[in-house]
Formats: sequence, C-alpha cells, structure tokens
Amino acid sequence: MSETPDSAVQTVRTQAVRAYIEQHRAAFLDDLVAWLRIPSVSAQPAHAEDVRRSARWLADKLSGTGFPTVEVWETDGAPAVFAEWPSGDPDAPTVLVYGHHDVQPAAREDGWHTDPFEPHVTEGRMYARGAADDKGQVLFHTLGVRAHLAATGRTAPAVNLKLLVEGEEESGSPHFRALVEARADRLAADAVIVSDTGMWSEETPTVCTGMRGVADCEIALFGPDQDIHSGSFGGAVPNPATVAGRLVAALHDEDERVAIPGFYEGVTELSDAERALVAELPFDEAAWLTTAKSHGTLGEAGHSTLERVWARPTAEVNGIGGGYQGPGGKTIVPASAQLKLSFRLVAGQDPDKIELAVRDWLAARVPAGIRYEIVFGAPTRPCLTPLDHPALKAVAGAMSRAFDGAKVRYTREGGSGPAADLQDVLGAPVLFLGISVPSDGWHAPNEKIELDLLLKGVETAAHLWGDLPAALHTAAR
Repeated sequence: MSETPDSAVQTVRTQAVRAYIEQHRAAFLDDLVAWLRIPSVSAQPAHAEDVRRSARWLADKLSGTGFPTVEVWETDGAPAVFAEWPSGDPDAPTVLVYGHHDVQPAAREDGWHTDPFEPHVTEGRMYARGAADDKGQVLFHTLGVRAHLAATGRTAPAVNLKLLVEGEEESGSPHFRALVEARADRLAADAVIVSDTGMWSEETPTVCTGMRGVADCEIALFGPDQDIHSGSFGGAVPNPATVAGRLVAALHDEDERVAIPGFYEGVTELSDAERALVAELPFDEAAWLTTAKSHGTLGEAGHSTLERVWARPTAEVNGIGGGYQGPGGKTIVPASAQLKLSFRLVAGQDPDKIELAVRDWLAARVPAGIRYEIVFGAPTRPCLTPLDHPALKAVAGAMSRAFDGAKVRYTREGGSGPAADLQDVLGAPVLFLGISVPSDGWHAPNEKIELDLLLKGVETAAHLWGDLPAALHTAAR
C-alpha cells in the first residue's frame, strides 16, 4: 500500500512536476493544436470520418505517451478510445478517466473571430472548437501522467490507470451505456475521474461533486379529428390546446415545487454543511442573471439560486404548441396540441419511477374526449460524491497543490452527462477534475481555454495519481 508523502517530499515532487511540465509545455500545446484541427463533429454525418480520425489520433498519442494497451472501440455510432496502463503493484487501486473527443458544430459565420478548427493563441488563451470541451481537458492527462512518472521515478503510474474517451457525447451519448455494459469487465475501477467539467473561476478553484440526471418526454394531445369552427363547436367539446395549458399550469404549486405526486420521493436533501459550502462561493446574482439573459430569479421556495440549479429537481416546459400560429385570427378548436417537458433529477431519484409518476399524473388530468400519446427519451441518472469521501479529498488536495495551496471549494453541475452511467454500471464513485472556467464559452462561438489553467490541470493530474492510492485504500476499509 502506498503512503501519502510528507510535506518535504511533496514540495520536492511539486517542483519536479512543474519543471517537467515547463520542459514539455511547447510540445504538449503543439499536440493540442494538431488534435483541435480535426473537426470531430459527431452531430453532423459529413464529419463522421473526422470523428474516426480524431479517435485514431488520440489512440496514437496515448500509445506514444506510454500506455501499453490502446484500443479503438467501435459502437453503433462513433468510436471510443480505451487505454490502460497497469501499475505493476498488486495492491494498487484502479482509476478510470472519462472524457470525449467529439465536439460541437462550429463555423466562421456563427460569429467566430477566426477559423474554429484552426487554433489561434493570443494573450495566453487558445481559441478553437473543443479547446475546453473536451480535447484540452482530455489531453492534459497525457502530460500529467508523464510528469507523475518523472517526479516519482516510477516506470508505471501509482494506480492502474485506464482512459475511456467517447465520440458521441455532444450527440447525447446514444450508445455509451450499451458500450459500458458490454465492456464492464475491462472498465472495472475503484473510482472514475471525469474531466469534462470546470471550476467556479480562475481565482476560485473548485471541484465538482455531482451532476443532475435528466428525463424528458413529448406529449401529443388529440381532440377533434380536424380543426373545427370555434363558434359552432367551441365550449361544447374539449380543446387540446386548453388541456396543454392546464397541464403546464399544474406542473408547479404556489411555492414553485413540482406538483406531480411522488416526484420528490428519495431526494437526497442538502445538509446544513453543504448549504454552508454553497453559500461560501462568491456568487453575484446580478452577474449570473446577465449570463442567463434573464431579468429575475424564480424557483423552489426556501432555496438559493445555486441550490436550485445544483441540488434541487425541476420540471421545465421546453416547448408548447397547438392551433393556428399564423398572422391574424383563425377561430378554431384545434385538432391537436403538443408539449415537450424535461425533468432534472438529483441524487436519490430514480428516472424509471419519475416516468411512472409523470404517466400517472397525465392520465389523471387529461379529460374524456382527448386522446394522448407520451414518449420518453433515454434518461440520464444523477450522480453525487459524498463530501467526506477520501478520494474527493485527494482530488481537492491535488488541485490545491497545483494552485499554490489555495483553498479548493466544492460545486455541483446543474446539467447532466454520461458519468452517471459509469457510476451505475461499474459501481464506482465518480469524481470530477476539470479546470475550464465559465468564460471559456462551451458550445459558443470563440470557445477557448486558458493555457495557464490547462497546465494547472496537468499538474493536478500529476499529483493525483500519487495521492489516490492511499485515499482509495482508506475508502475501502
């Protein structure tokens, strides 16, 4: 069993890690530029070969880094890349790093100042599609593991290190869970590190502790067999557009709580300690509203804005339609109406139970004379790492060392991702290591990465592989 080094040894290793990173900085950034030039846009069929080229590029790079096992795993969609580097220590824990190599669509006419697939560096920032989401944050692990070896004198990592880098995250990861289930034996791990997230800000390093899940559905409501005259028939037959409006109005109560019976069953409530940690963050609600392009906050009573976004479940109307939408009036009872709903879920909620609750709620509220159809998409489960988990403390400690002893705070993500599939199938805790900041502009024109922060990510990873064995052995006891 490896031991956490004392402070003197840590200082020497930190200096060695930084020296190695500085020595290899230029080559590392050249590699990132080469990878970013590959337009691996998974959502566009015209780029299918580019996504494959991106997978092959990464596989070659991981082999060159030293991973003795590197494989491109085919799916029914885009390929994923798997790599493995055994520690050689029979007592070493196994850690799986997750990321993705596909990117969002991008074109110069979208508002980019430069070609989105021709990386441009200025004022310490690299602009390119995928720079932050997620190629930069995947690639920092290649230099991080080499710096770990250089600083410790090892020939293999202190953990059994695995990487799984998928090619369809930006398309909703439609084949990811099936891949994880089929390859669960190869992916088995004591912990999962997700490098597809970010920090609060450049001045406030943070570690994410969880992501919400999501379930979504489409509801079609059918009334008359065709649009009919509202004067001749209105008020005497049910109107599907009116029913849609009533359903939307019934989603929440007067305290903005979701009013679907059973919706909050199993919800893991925030502890007082967690609420205090959220309150510590330097949150500027006015600035947040500017980013949200909104003019006021509204949400579940009794919770702050950050608590609502990170730790409370929600129901949102994503779309509503029905009836005449053209200019002027058309006095009809429409034949149909449509709703699109999504539900963000938190730890303790089961998407399957949420689906049943929504179906029961709908059946109880649709009046006679209205037919309906409801279709759910594939859900994403929520994931959460307890604040007292030793491995989480190891991630925060490694980041603190990279940031010169700065206090590392904790956040959550309001969005959802495939990390929960890894937690669900592998039964391993999910930890998040990301160094991107909100100004990096994920999915937006002029996406960028702060190069100094990117190298802090390299350094954090280099420290983490040496710190995790003791933490995971402690967690296993």
